[in-house]
Amino acid sequence: MTRIPRSHPRYQSLATRARLADELRSGIVVPEGLIAHGRAEAFDYLLGERTSPSASRAIRAAARWLRGARAPAISVNGNVAALAAPEIAALARALPSLTVEVNLFHRTPGRAARVAARLRAAGVPTVRGVRPTARIPGLPSDRRLVDRNGIAKADVVLVPLEDGDRTEALRRIGKRVIAIDLNPLSRTSIAADIPIVDELGRTLRGLTAAIRTPRTRPGRDPFPAFDGAAARAAALVTISRRLARMAGRRRPRAGPVRRRRPPARPRP
Repeated sequence: MTRIPRSHPRYQSLATRARLADELRSGIVVPEGLIAHGRAEAFDYLLGERTSPSASRAIRAAARWLRGARAPAISVNGNVAALAAPEIAALARALPSLTVEVNLFHRTPGRAARVAARLRAAGVPTVRGVRPTARIPGLPSDRRLVDRNGIAKADVVLVPLEDGDRTEALRRIGKRVIAIDLNPLSRTSIAADIPIVDELGRTLRGLTAAIRTPRTRPGRDPFPAFDGAAARAAALVTISRRLARMAGRRRPRAGPVRRRRPPARPRP
């Protein structure tokens, strides 16, 4: 990986980009994944590169759903494996019922095997999805290919990063979906039961901590209602307030209202 001075003010961001570039050369990440990461990083800038209070609430709700699930699963693509394999391993240790499954849009057998190997090297004992045994109906891309003992039988699926088509398809077949997506306007965030608008690593660490230290008493509803629209709206408010502060104003000001003239009446 390219040597980046730790004194650089954007060290973490540059180190992440360099790691993704290296994983592109290793075959775990595809070029399209670099574009997707750049788009997500832009939203993290707007959010202040920190977990907002609304995202923290979503993380706690998601942890409760995952603890209460009969068969929870996490879907892992190339970017997720490259950016957060150790965090996935930690989450799997905290929640032994969690199935870790490789699921790729740009899929080849070799790439699926490399992603699985990266997860196992990080400490995930069992990785499914390398040889798919089931399909998600109504989904035309290779992301329809799943494991019958993983995502296919899961009641709650954790979907990190943008994946709107599959989120919608999973919802249609009765799965509860938790999404991790920095873009509150994406179809993934809109379609998910619980949209977590936060960075991948921060979210996974927050989920692991919440699962290890539950705040809810057992026996209550494992899937309490969550207002996803309110969570997305709160993320947009966080962005707008931060932009207003950076612009030197407390609140965004509305522009001048221009009244439209009524259409002229035809002359008799």
